[in-house]
Amino acid sequence: MKLYLVLAMRKPSFDDAVIAPHIAFLNALVAKDQLHLTGGFGDGTGGAYVLKNIETLEAAKAIVATDPLAVHGSSVLTVHEWNTR
Repeated sequence: MKLYLVLAMRKPSFDDAVIAPHIAFLNALVAKDQLHLTGGFGDGTGGAYVLKNIETLEAAKAIVATDPLAVHGSSVLTVHEWNTR
């Protein structure tokens, strides 16, 4: 199974108002069986989530581009195909 690691690093201009829409986005991924794992960093600088059941890196990037964190420019999101054992 291919997994895609998404790192979300908060910008200095991070707006807390985007948290609820981001959680709704993650919940929609759960409903589609596309979210494997998610969590925030202990230091509050951001978080990460792992996508599953996505065919290509390009498809994963397209999904991440619709994350409210990206849409509103509150965080820098990077997507990596993650080879795990």
